Amino acid sequence: TVAVSIYRHSIRSELEDFWSVLRLPVSTSSLLGLGALASLTAYWLMTRPRPMPPPCDLQSQSVAVGGNPSCRRSALLKDDKLLDFYFDDIRTGYDMFLRGLQITGDGPCLGFRKPGQPYEWISYTEVAQQAVALGSGLLAKGCQANPQQFIGVFGQNSPQWTISELACYTYSMALVPLYDTLGLESIIHILNLTEISLVICDREEKAASLLEIKEKGSTPTLSCLVVCKDLSPELVERGRKSEVDVLKLDEPSSCSHIFLLQSPQPQDLAVVCFTSGTTGKPKGAMITHGNIASNTSSVIKILEGSFEIKQDDVSISYLPLAHMFERMIQVLSMFCHGARVGFYQGDISLLMDDIKTLKPTFFPVVPRLLNRIYDKILSSVNSPFRRALLHFAVRRKQAELSAGIVRNNSLWDKLVFRKIQARNLRFVLTASAPISPTVLSFLRATLGCLIFEGYGQTECTAGCTFSLPGDWSSGHVGAPLPCAMVKVVDIPEMDYYAKNGAGEICIRGPCVFKGYLRDPEKSAEALESDGWLHTGDVGQWLPNGTLRIIDRKKHIFKLSQGEYIAPEKIENVYMRCATVLQVFVHGDSLESFLIGIVVPNPEVFVTWAKDQGFVGSYEELCQNPDLTKIVMKDMQAVGKVAGLKSFEQIKALHLHPEMFSVANGLLTPTLKSRRVDIRRAFQEQISSIYSKTTH
Repeated sequence: TVAVSIYRHSIRSELEDFWSVLRLPVSTSSLLGLGALASLTAYWLMTRPRPMPPPCDLQSQSVAVGGNPSCRRSALLKDDKLLDFYFDDIRTGYDMFLRGLQITGDGPCLGFRKPGQPYEWISYTEVAQQAVALGSGLLAKGCQANPQQFIGVFGQNSPQWTISELACYTYSMALVPLYDTLGLESIIHILNLTEISLVICDREEKAASLLEIKEKGSTPTLSCLVVCKDLSPELVERGRKSEVDVLKLDEPSSCSHIFLLQSPQPQDLAVVCFTSGTTGKPKGAMITHGNIASNTSSVIKILEGSFEIKQDDVSISYLPLAHMFERMIQVLSMFCHGARVGFYQGDISLLMDDIKTLKPTFFPVVPRLLNRIYDKILSSVNSPFRRALLHFAVRRKQAELSAGIVRNNSLWDKLVFRKIQARNLRFVLTASAPISPTVLSFLRATLGCLIFEGYGQTECTAGCTFSLPGDWSSGHVGAPLPCAMVKVVDIPEMDYYAKNGAGEICIRGPCVFKGYLRDPEKSAEALESDGWLHTGDVGQWLPNGTLRIIDRKKHIFKLSQGEYIAPEKIENVYMRCATVLQVFVHGDSLESFLIGIVVPNPEVFVTWAKDQGFVGSYEELCQNPDLTKIVMKDMQAVGKVAGLKSFEQIKALHLHPEMFSVANGLLTPTLKSRRVDIRRAFQEQISSIYSKTTH
């Protein structure tokens, strides 16, 4: 009787789901014997879904500040005082590592592997010792133990990268990451702005590139290059001629004198993180140790009681350590709990092999990677029955998600998703660009693990909003972190008003940066005198207190893989094409490539087309797909000569015969493009191009 009662009230609906797919009648007496019923009852008792306890009322995830609904803070806070530190004695990035050292000691910290080999691990104790030795070596080379001492790190993710960072923190020095995609001109600008004398490079090739610009007299303060791997005598000799010491990493690390540790304070500068410089020279965002501690503390606060990072958790480091997202959410958060970080081999084509070997429980991703996983799952379903079964199973799992249940042991997980899921994976975080709600909801159902979404930027250390445990809805980026107060302000020119809950997103709190290094003008543009940071993104408050990103105030935007795009710069390049009269470059943070809307020059287009073998009127030629492809190739050729990167080139094109003008509302009175209006006017063509090109 008890078994039948449990069956009727608890697992009947799940069995009905299964039977409906098989098209079998539901009949307890005829279909199930008592033994089968008992087995199913036991199965339900072991696998019955349990919703994750939410940290607050999910219908009210943020609270209006001072009665102003456009300005909100986390509902997890008792009052309007924002969170500085979660642990009273953990107030810097260095403190976080020390906490992990106390927890794990001689246990594994940083992992690496050679091709075809298992991961090798460096313990917390060894990492601490190497950081002290390297830091002492830097001081022996003339560096000063203070936050005004900048140390450059130029290389891919590796244990040496992280040890170099910790060496800086151990002696209160500030880190300045360099990376290839900045470009040579930007790297020169950074070295001169920071007056860096010493750079740690992962390979000899990077050291050689820095030595070359030193030889040309472009970086006068550069005097020492430290190389992590093999170093040739020829490069050492080249450095000597240019008065640059070129050393292997083990030389400063083997310093005979260990200097007294000088740990940083919360207000001290930890890192100067430079933007990619799409609007000119890159700007150096000054991030303090207090910024880092408050941001990490807020994530810990959100997860308390719902999810605990454990000592045996492991994450894979493959997103660039030069960016705050990778270091904050992954490395520093993992260190704080004594967990492990394994590095990929440096070749993105080998990432899946690294993942299979490492078996990470934590996995930070960008939307582009999740999109690829989504596409791969759908493309693997090659029959109508399997496709119907997949979508039915997804809907059933999504129904559980709406009830706050995340699991990988349901009937559907065993029948449909078993080969998709990585059983050890517990936590996925997506950030850096928005993700399609369809993709996010689908993957939450199929992968059977926690997938969080966050929003932020370098200037607020990493994040300012974060989805709460238990809220597995999509289409928003969560509620404000406990370290951030978030408000929206009016943008009259775009018809966004705070009274309607929409406007430019502004942030204030202990996570907000100090400003841009030695650039008071740009700092004043980003930061108000009372500490409010203007993001340039447009957001909208939802009824449950979460934030949705709906637009971009400034013209700069990100593609789905995180590259910044300055469309006006690209448009100015394409205007050099003889056939182009006007051009509008469009990109979407849910898409991986750019497209163009081009008005051909009517004075030359018909004649030019005839030379290409095409005849017809101006309007007819604009509708010719073959001619459109030739125009695009010419534009791409001009872009290549001008130095546009691959992701800055358009990959699809629409030719439009009518000029943008003041009369049709696509130009301002000063003849500047009304970008929002152009995007709206061509929304149908834009959607069609992306749909055809993607599928």
